[in-house]
Amino acid sequence: MTGASLFPIALMLAAQAQQPETGAPPPPEQMPDAAAEAPPPPETLEEPDTGLIEGRRRPGVTQRVLPDKVTADNPGAVRAPPPEAFPTDEFPVPDRWRLIETLGLVKQDVLDPYHQNTYKGDRPLCLPTAEEQERRERLGLARCRTPKFLGLDHEDWFFSINAASDTVVEPRSFPIPVGVQTTQRPDSDDVFGRPYSVVLSQTFIGGFSLIKGNTAFKPPEVEYRVSLAYNINYVQVPERRVLSVKPSKPPHRLDSFLGVQELFIDKHLRNTSDRYDFDSLRIGIQPFQSDFRGFLFNDQQLGIRLFGNRDNNRFQYNLAAFWRLEKDTNSGLNSIVQRPRNDLVFVANAYLQDMPVPSFTSQATVVYNMNREQDRIEVDDNGFPVRPALLGDLRGREYDVVYVGYNGDGHFGRVNLTVSAYGAFGQDRNSFFTSRKADIRAYFFAAEPSIDFDWIRVRLSGLYASGDGKPYNDVEGGFDAIFENPIFAGADTSYWIRQSIPFAGGGRAVSVNGRNGVLADLRSSKEQGQSNFNNPGTVLLGVGADFDITPTTRLTLNANHLWFANTATLEALRIEGSIPKDIGFDLSAAATWRPKANQNLVFRLSGALLQPGDGFKDLFASQPRDHRFYSVLLNAILTY
Repeated sequence: MTGASLFPIALMLAAQAQQPETGAPPPPEQMPDAAAEAPPPPETLEEPDTGLIEGRRRPGVTQRVLPDKVTADNPGAVRAPPPEAFPTDEFPVPDRWRLIETLGLVKQDVLDPYHQNTYKGDRPLCLPTAEEQERRERLGLARCRTPKFLGLDHEDWFFSINAASDTVVEPRSFPIPVGVQTTQRPDSDDVFGRPYSVVLSQTFIGGFSLIKGNTAFKPPEVEYRVSLAYNINYVQVPERRVLSVKPSKPPHRLDSFLGVQELFIDKHLRNTSDRYDFDSLRIGIQPFQSDFRGFLFNDQQLGIRLFGNRDNNRFQYNLAAFWRLEKDTNSGLNSIVQRPRNDLVFVANAYLQDMPVPSFTSQATVVYNMNREQDRIEVDDNGFPVRPALLGDLRGREYDVVYVGYNGDGHFGRVNLTVSAYGAFGQDRNSFFTSRKADIRAYFFAAEPSIDFDWIRVRLSGLYASGDGKPYNDVEGGFDAIFENPIFAGADTSYWIRQSIPFAGGGRAVSVNGRNGVLADLRSSKEQGQSNFNNPGTVLLGVGADFDITPTTRLTLNANHLWFANTATLEALRIEGSIPKDIGFDLSAAATWRPKANQNLVFRLSGALLQPGDGFKDLFASQPRDHRFYSVLLNAILTY
């Protein structure tokens, strides 16, 4: 029963409670004079209130004089309630940012990033007290006392500090060529010396951002962001002329560098709907990833980017142009003290959610890489030439290549799926095999389906990057990326993806694959070298599993088998009749511990083992013994 139906029953029970216990009516002399007690009838009865819903009224409620209704230009919204719906013993608090602290629920601690913190963007910079605000308004002053630098004299500015520590301890082994001029040990007279080395790396990342606008429910109006990274690294190897071109240099190195990883302005141009679909413009050094897994271009570069969304964020787009910066050789960080490269990247892509089925997002992308570095020789910080790469005719190169691709990420029912496909088309101005122009025709495909069984996820991985089958014709068929950094098939847990294998005997200062890359592309350097479409290509098949043992602990296992797609390029450079395609088996395991169940504290220990196949053994047959190569990675990330 509702409250309205119980009201007459309550009146009847109250009347019965006033009668004698016998139930008889009171004598006439005790009866009240109804005429004397009854209130005088009103002269005119007002019309009953029609209520908030048209066609219905509330009985017994008369119309009172109310202020005009407040109308809002917001179709589909609920009409504002009338004034009598608000309590009279409460009043709104104008400073909603201080309310939670005033109630004693939260006390700000600058060193605590988990709770409300002004320096983590949870509250605006300008928080004047009520008395101060009233005084400044009375004097005609601005509400805030913050400086006017960048227009900060407003209460909607937020400030966020970012700090991180990334520690790496990495013992490893890989084929290390012995220098022709000198060796570290007198008996190192073979092509390859001892394979063992160690890397110690410490990176400190610090930055801040200034954001104007209420970011809880709408895009910020403007954002200024700066991020710097300082790296200290120590490397020790068993042979000379590995870390430096000078034989006099010892086989160990201590180096440091400060890089600018982010430095941009993000301006909100407009909202295109009442659900805050928007267009924004970002200018400066900024992170960008062209696809879901970072196969083609995943870097922090100088550029201008127009981006936004439509249809309640179901459709998203990017239009961007990047001017690639030089990188520090040993840390891989951006170097702004050097002239940027003559290498431009233009990107146009579009994302559509729920395509072709709900819960799956499709992306179409077109990327144009315009390289004009034919007449510019670049030597890295260790003295090794990186442009042009020391392959073939050793002449400078420049190229135009267009990547057309489709990428998808999501799930079909219980099956999770990530897929990526690219075609590379263009022209190389100088093929280092023929010294002539060559057309670029290369292809790439990768897919990773997975399925969850409670706390276990089982994954399959497959990748094919085409290789060049005829090095001396006028078509280059080996697929290469612009700047890859893939999260795929175990990522840097994998030996093949984490370690760079020198290509000895076919080129100088050139690697079979790049560090933190999956492609066998024969480049001098991923950071400073040029793309190379005369490469053997890559084939990968793998299986893996993630075990969430506890909410804070994950165990990951991966097993990958790798091949060259086509070894014609390797055979031509090594002047060999035949080289098998089998690279070998890559087995890895990793344990990740997040003690706070978030990304602020992450500790990871991984180990990988490469069992060489016939192709790998053929390339590095001069090893002192046929043994396996390993990679151990201890990584600790602390984030504020």
